[in-house]
Amino acid sequence: MSEELRLGINIDHVATVRNARGGDHPDPLRAAKLAEASGADGITAHLREDRRHIRDDDIARLMQEISLPLNLEMAATDEMLQIALRHGPHAACIVPERREERTTEGGLDAAGGIDKLRPIVARLGERGVRVSLFIEAEERQLDAAAALGAPVVELHTGRFCDLGREGDKAGAERERARIAEMARYGASIGLEVHAGHGLGYDNVQPIAAIAEIRELNIGHYLVGEAIFVGLEASVQEMRRLMDEAREIAGAAA
Repeated sequence: MSEELRLGINIDHVATVRNARGGDHPDPLRAAKLAEASGADGITAHLREDRRHIRDDDIARLMQEISLPLNLEMAATDEMLQIALRHGPHAACIVPERREERTTEGGLDAAGGIDKLRPIVARLGERGVRVSLFIEAEERQLDAAAALGAPVVELHTGRFCDLGREGDKAGAERERARIAEMARYGASIGLEVHAGHGLGYDNVQPIAAIAEIRELNIGHYLVGEAIFVGLEASVQEMRRLMDEAREIAGAAA
């Protein structure tokens, strides 16, 4: 039987809806509590430079009021480092960030940014924050993460998802195979491997079936689906699909 696959829920886009009109509704903290009650194993929140969705007070309230581990997504900047050091979340996932992008576009170039990342990873580790790097499924990026001493990587699944939704089944399968190969490689060099970006009901199972992946982080799709069925139902269905894929993969192993 494969190890249980954890589900982290990204609540950023609850805050996006709130910020579209101002005020306090809908509340990301309420979403985090609903996600926990519905089977989530962790909460992810991305505090961006421009505060387009999650705000500083959201991070403070999440730290104070949820019992699930908080994964703070952050850019590799001094401002975000100081915020992470002040709050001390369970984990910090370092992601690339450009002000003009709609969402995170591709993985962090850990291999090309070792000198910049090394002190950030070290200081977070000293604070007891579990560092993750959001990277492409490439051997050189995994090697860089290991060299930096980051215990966790999150593999970018966006290209796999895009190819599938474009109808390129062969391309999507090649990308899935690459992710699986690099997940195995990452695990072999001592990294804990997570994955995420663009996953939904239609494409989560091929990724969930990869035994070396220990956690999926999913947000936008589930918040969107919640408009129609409610957040509890959307999280529960994702949890069911992930567990089913894991069970089938474990039985076939």
